[in-house]
Amino acid sequence: MTRRLIISIFAALLLLTVNPAFARVTGLPDFTELVDDTGPAVVNIQVTQFGERAQRRGDEMESPHGQEQMPEFFRRFFGEPGNPGMGRPDRRGSGSGFIFESDGYIITNHHVIDGADQIIVRMADRREFEATVVGSDPQSDIALLKVEADGLPTLKFGDSKSLRPGEWVVAIGSPFNFDQSVTAGIVSAKGRSTNQQQYVPFIQSDVAINRGNSGGPLLNMDGEVVGINSWILSSSGGYIGLSFSIPIETARSAVVQLREHGKVSRGLLGVQVGAVTREMAEALDLERPVGALVNDVTEGSAAEKAGIQPGDVILAFNDEKIEASGDLPPIVGSNPPGTEAEVLVSRNGKNKEFTVILDALESDEDGNLQASNAGSSQSNALGIAVESITTDQRQALGDPEGGVIITKVENDGAYRAGLRRGDVILMVNNSQVEGIDSFKEIVESVPEDKAVALRIMRQGVTNFIAFTPSTED
Repeated sequence: MTRRLIISIFAALLLLTVNPAFARVTGLPDFTELVDDTGPAVVNIQVTQFGERAQRRGDEMESPHGQEQMPEFFRRFFGEPGNPGMGRPDRRGSGSGFIFESDGYIITNHHVIDGADQIIVRMADRREFEATVVGSDPQSDIALLKVEADGLPTLKFGDSKSLRPGEWVVAIGSPFNFDQSVTAGIVSAKGRSTNQQQYVPFIQSDVAINRGNSGGPLLNMDGEVVGINSWILSSSGGYIGLSFSIPIETARSAVVQLREHGKVSRGLLGVQVGAVTREMAEALDLERPVGALVNDVTEGSAAEKAGIQPGDVILAFNDEKIEASGDLPPIVGSNPPGTEAEVLVSRNGKNKEFTVILDALESDEDGNLQASNAGSSQSNALGIAVESITTDQRQALGDPEGGVIITKVENDGAYRAGLRRGDVILMVNNSQVEGIDSFKEIVESVPEDKAVALRIMRQGVTNFIAFTPSTED
């Protein structure tokens, strides 16, 4: 070993001793004890939506729908229907959840159990229970279930607000029905918002989440639940490193209301907001592009009564800073109707404070946003009552272009096909629905006794539903 090499090694050792930062070497954490402690409280959820049984008429079996003609679009994308005399088979799905009270209260996602006729909860020790739905909220994507049992293992709630990007988190669930699958990663970001669920400030992580993980817990290194795994961003349908979880504070607030009232009520400020760009900040005498720009104020709303005007920039709500426009809806929505709140705005370069008393963001018994009474259209050839979409509803629904909102499904065929109150109809057959008048004109021209295809939006997701309106309803 040369003299120069010896001196180099000695200098490196001395540097590590003098500057401990160079000696900070961390390995991967060991998750085994955490999983042993928390795994028993994580459950697999099996859901079944019962199908339709065929009706016998003489020697010939007929579907309850009759001999429907399936449009070419649906044949191409969904395949040919089976024997029309066999009815519709049962539909099954699965997800995850966790027990948070030993007497059988379970949290999962709304979309896991939505439309289910039967829910079976399977525990880590292979015991199975049939669950009932205490309440479910599509806006936060949280559902509360109950099984009749005592002494069950439970998980503790943590604090998602203390999470920091780069912190380790763990998910346990049943992706593709592989029970008790464990994945780990780090927190990527906090406070992510979407147009589809603007009342949830999602936790973004790179934990591997796949179909079936929905509703399962996101755990911190203390084994506490900090989030509910909800959805992934993917072009293929599989995990690509972008996973999103509902903060436990949002879930816990929803669960409390679901347990007490069966649904979730949210406060409504009554403003339409947009982003503050760099140019906008300069024009409005703001030091930096921050806050939520008020584009419009609903007539008679809490905001109008308090004095908030278009052009104001909302900087804080009850001392919670609004860094971006997407921060405002979940903060406002986390407060119940009737809450008195202080709103800090910037107007003409000067800060002003207003006291507001929040209105109610109305929803039906299923938690879907309710339509107003303006511009309604009652019974028609489709057997669907619809109404115009208000400004507040359009913002909450993700700003759909055009459309009408369903207030009642009167036709049995439409209901069996999957149409529900709160769905937004965007298209009838090949015609765009621009509004209530447009809908009426289109429906009047729909041929009788023929299948009709509707393009609908539900919770920000669009799809097509086809059915033949029944003349017997």
